[in-house]
Amino acid sequence: MRILIATAGSRGDVAPYTGLGAELRRAGYDVALAATDTFAPLVRDAGLEFRCLPGDTRVRGGTGKRELMRTAAAFITDLGQGFADAVDQGTDLLLLSTTTAPLGWHLTEAMGIPSLGVYLQPTAPTGDFPPVVTGSRSLGRLANRATGRFALRMADRVYDQAAAKLRHRLELPPASPSEMRRRQEQAEWTVLHGFSATLVPRPSDWRSGLKVVGNWWPHHDESERLPTELEDFLCAGPRPVLIGFGSMASGDGERLSEIAVRALRHAGLRGILQAGSAELAADGDDVLTIGDVPHALLFPRLAAVVHHGGAGTSAAALRAGVPAVTVPVTGDQPFWARRLAALGAATDPIPFRSLTAERLADSLEQVVKQQAHSQAAAGAAKRLVTENGAGQTLKIIQQLADG
Repeated sequence: MRILIATAGSRGDVAPYTGLGAELRRAGYDVALAATDTFAPLVRDAGLEFRCLPGDTRVRGGTGKRELMRTAAAFITDLGQGFADAVDQGTDLLLLSTTTAPLGWHLTEAMGIPSLGVYLQPTAPTGDFPPVVTGSRSLGRLANRATGRFALRMADRVYDQAAAKLRHRLELPPASPSEMRRRQEQAEWTVLHGFSATLVPRPSDWRSGLKVVGNWWPHHDESERLPTELEDFLCAGPRPVLIGFGSMASGDGERLSEIAVRALRHAGLRGILQAGSAELAADGDDVLTIGDVPHALLFPRLAAVVHHGGAGTSAAALRAGVPAVTVPVTGDQPFWARRLAALGAATDPIPFRSLTAERLADSLEQVVKQQAHSQAAAGAAKRLVTENGAGQTLKIIQQLADG
């Protein structure tokens, strides 16, 4: 069976699928992963075929809502045409991310290729929580479901132009994104969610076909080791704190680096700054700056992690049993940050715009020097160890193939 996984977005939207793809490849499937060109090395390092999707996920120009909508719609339209190019007649199964699913449904219809959703975020409306992209707190069950439906309608608007162009190219009759979504829901289209029920239990009011299978962990070579300079720093004193914002906060590095160093020294802690898109950097005997390293290797060696609340980093910290201080920036990050806090594995989130050295130092002192957060993180880690998201997904695909 030839499987194509299609995703788009930042590194956190791509890396989990490298682990899933590697698991499927070990089971004997021919696996390709389609993503934007930036992630070609990441995909190939996992032993997967890479297929290029067009587009730049960085937001340019104005940051008003209308400008953001126009930018997103243009990106999605280009993505749809490139996605059609990436799918060949030999493909037997499409695995579609949250971003690519509303495009993949049209390809499924035109080419007769079966598909499954492989989502990193819960998107189906539920009374249990508000839509993850709004960043809002719970408004009550009825309001949560209503705002969830509204969020889907707004997302459909972003896909309007892309769907029209893609269906014209595929010689399909017109069908709006909202109509396609309704078709999938009525057919109880299967969506596998790659996060832990420890962090987000499956809502009881979800329809049949929506499953929570556990995390898909990014692939890394088992022989890989931490850089010598980092290993030496870890061994030179008490466990340090890692501070990083992933693909967030581009251009804000100087201010964030100063805040990080002041907070670490105020709290009396050693620190590692992960450069990321913000380009954090600092020098000193008690501070080290690093680039990308596998979370699975580094996180178990830390006292705490300060991060932006991305789904992947949140899960990696839990897996390592390490408490966190979250500084959510945008999108679904406030949702995951609040989930970690509700578990007791993190302090209350510090909104990015409210971040100061004083607030960060207070949270670091709390999360490192009080045992409650560490104990909660360790308890969650024990539950995550029992889950196998990639294995669960493999079983479902095998059942589909047998059927």
